[in-house]
Amino acid sequence: MPHSTVQRHLARVAAVVAAGLALTACSSAGGATGDAATTPAAVAAGSSSFPVTLVNTFGETTIESQPERVATVNWGNHDVPIALGIVPVGIQQSTYGDDDGDGVLPWTYAALEELGATGDKLPALFDETDGIPFEQVANTEPDVVLAAYSGLTEEDYTTLSQIAPTVSYPEFAWGTSWKDMALIDGEALGLKDEAQTLVDDVLAQIDDALAERPDVEGKTVAYGWIDPADTSTVGIYTPLDARVQLLSDLGMVDAPSVEKLAADTDQFYVSLSAENADTLSDVDILVIYGDDTTLATLQADPLISKIPAVARGSVVVMPNSAPISAATSGPTVLSVPYVLDDYLDLFQAAAEHVG
Repeated sequence: MPHSTVQRHLARVAAVVAAGLALTACSSAGGATGDAATTPAAVAAGSSSFPVTLVNTFGETTIESQPERVATVNWGNHDVPIALGIVPVGIQQSTYGDDDGDGVLPWTYAALEELGATGDKLPALFDETDGIPFEQVANTEPDVVLAAYSGLTEEDYTTLSQIAPTVSYPEFAWGTSWKDMALIDGEALGLKDEAQTLVDDVLAQIDDALAERPDVEGKTVAYGWIDPADTSTVGIYTPLDARVQLLSDLGMVDAPSVEKLAADTDQFYVSLSAENADTLSDVDILVIYGDDTTLATLQADPLISKIPAVARGSVVVMPNSAPISAATSGPTVLSVPYVLDDYLDLFQAAAEHVG
């Protein structure tokens, strides 16, 4: 996808925000320690809103003053300060969907490029392969750690809070929508109104995109994963999951069967035996991770093929480890505009198979 998609999005947001704030790029030097990041002068004007206290699943987090050095952990939180014109001192090193292997997803890189923060000015990249690298985070000397969308354990939260005030998820692990992530992380920065502007801009883009794809709205959906080497179970993401919540924002509806499967869990994922695959008979569009062979494989399976959506081909296959899958598995205010048209095109094509 061209960087111009993100550039247009940032330009629209900046034009609105500039009415109250002149957002400019702050800078940080790359490396584990980094030089002190500077907060935009206009952003500093929002410091009168401090102290800020945010309630999360592990208690309360109080941020006494405007953060100048912002670190983020887990998936996507870095996109919020970056979209607001703030370059974090450290962010998660991305692996899933990283098409060029630089550790930064394309929409994030495009926005950092707009802020003049590429090359040796990139934020430090935290390697979270084996969990949060607390020493790496501490080395960036943050004033706040943003993790509104995350799977932090209480131990993670406690350790991070000893480094800096840490903003965790409000209730469910990996259950914070892209909209709430923006608003929670934005409030921690003293920029909740500006974050709302970001959200409103993305929602407006979604409305425009849906108007061009009339068959998508109102379709029932299930989002799943099937191991091609073992089709005995079907994994289903629940309505608590951010990727499923995004489908609702795109005008679609959780199938009643999915709601029933998720009724007694607080997890983002449940398993369904393939023997009960026909439970999903009310699904208009099935979304599944895979490749060019996936649909044919499912249609040839004696149990999975009983799902009507599979039989008629109203299936969206999300390519494994591709940027579009990363952008929508953990959606953010930057990733959604970056892939919106391509993503909805997949649903429009699938919707055309629904009678």
